[in-house]
Amino acid sequence: MAEVTLKDVARASGCSVATVSRVLAGTRPVGAETARTVREAAARLGYRPNQVARALRSRSTGTVGLVLPQITNPFFPSLVRELEHALHAEGRAVLLADCDDDPLTEAARIGALLDRQVDALLLIPADEHHSRDAVLEAAARVPLVLLDRGCGPGVADSVAVDNAAGTALVLEHLAATGRRRPCFIGAAGTASTAVERRVAYETGAAAFGPQAPGRTELGDFSVAWGRAAVDRLWPARPDAVVCANDLIAVGALQRLRQLGADVPGEVAVTGFDDIPLAGLADPALTTVRQPVPELAAEATRLLTHRPAGSASRRTVRLTPELVVRASSAEGSR
Repeated sequence: MAEVTLKDVARASGCSVATVSRVLAGTRPVGAETARTVREAAARLGYRPNQVARALRSRSTGTVGLVLPQITNPFFPSLVRELEHALHAEGRAVLLADCDDDPLTEAARIGALLDRQVDALLLIPADEHHSRDAVLEAAARVPLVLLDRGCGPGVADSVAVDNAAGTALVLEHLAATGRRRPCFIGAAGTASTAVERRVAYETGAAAFGPQAPGRTELGDFSVAWGRAAVDRLWPARPDAVVCANDLIAVGALQRLRQLGADVPGEVAVTGFDDIPLAGLADPALTTVRQPVPELAAEATRLLTHRPAGSASRRTVRLTPELVVRASSAEGSR
């Protein structure tokens, strides 16, 4: 079967080849009726653009590289899904890479994507400090937006949830429900999410008074660490366990149940992110919901709508929402 060409679409739609090209490439505005006629003709004929030829002509591949710290964290697949939808609406495809939380691997993945001539990069950096050099080098070559995590001021455009505000919502809720002896399970290292949530907890926990044990245990963002950290903290008998993400919180819930603790009667447990697992936990987990669709939309906007000639770095912080569920319910105390 012969390949359908722009000339075939032009003949079927009654438009010029130039008009057909503008409609299908989206390079210039065309009247709505003309655009509809062209797209209907293209769909009817089964026209598929030659992306290789288009890339050679425009020096644009229509692809965005996306580098994640660890795809096994359930928060990231939901974010990838929203990003893919948002970028597809802009006519772009996504090339995905996982660096397994290793800045050296991350730098190699960034280099490989740049070698593939991606037009832009989205990056959730593995480490606020150790990822910085690779990010700076890449940002000098293509448009780049940091997502969910940062690499310090002035490195690149970035969009993330307000982690301090989210942690404050948790602490306000716990105080309002009568909790007075909180503890915190977080992640070690310098990923900005780990640092911001820990610092916000330490700042806010002071309001609970001298009875607060002030215990903080740092490991990683995993279920296994949540279980292990409870064994360290439980002898102090906290009445609230504030966790830096939902995976840690699910692990904490599991271990507390094994130890015979009454959740939430004896101790409340909270998380951060609102991954699907949070609502399925037993009891269902109180957590901070990240606005994932808005994160994806803002990242796409920053990536595709940079003001001409602007060298300044733009920072967007989105407002989180507290989702109260059974793991911290006041009525159970």
